[in-house]
Amino acid sequence: MSYALATIIQFNRGTKEVTLKARGMSIAKAVDVVEIVKRRFMDRMVVQDVRIGTEMVGEGGNRRSVSTIEIKLSI
Repeated sequence: MSYALATIIQFNRGTKEVTLKARGMSIAKAVDVVEIVKRRFMDRMVVQDVRIGTEMVGEGGNRRSVSTIEIKLSI
């Protein structure tokens, strides 16, 4: 709920666009935040864009791919 509250506060301060970014296991949390804000608090909010990708993290033999997401919201 703290991420949802932070998103709502940004919109209430007059921000027209908010971008949520997450990677790995936090992707589900970012999607949940968007749904909570949209369904419970701000029905006029619109998902402008969703971008998915992959980042390489770690060094040397510990390098691995991690999924990423960016969700752009606007009112």
